[in-house]
Amino acid sequence: MTPDREAAVAATRALPGIPVDDSGPVFREPWEAHAFAMAVTLHARGLFTWPEWAAALAEEISRAQAAGDADCGDTYYRHWLATLERLVAEKGVTSADALTRYRDAWDHAADRTPHGRPIELKPEDFVG
Repeated sequence: MTPDREAAVAATRALPGIPVDDSGPVFREPWEAHAFAMAVTLHARGLFTWPEWAAALAEEISRAQAAGDADCGDTYYRHWLATLERLVAEKGVTSADALTRYRDAWDHAADRTPHGRPIELKPEDFVG
């Protein structure tokens, strides 16, 4: 088993609730797999423990449910990404302002990119 595969399997064992099938984690869209991989990598680098991650994710899901998220399973990785963003900001890896700046730039880049083409960030995407 490759180190990446081992890390993914360890994450699915440590974190109940991850959508899985017989092959491992299941992702509906590529960005979900990227968010999963970023969290697995940051865990492997010691940024947080799986129990710490699970508590932060549960808090994020509870907050979303209180705000009206129907929790039908289709928003799981949105909560995963929000948890990842919050933890990296809390741990000082980046700032909330930097995350907002890049999120806005990504949205700008996506808006100018024709459907089916790869999205690339360019300096002009960082407007304002």
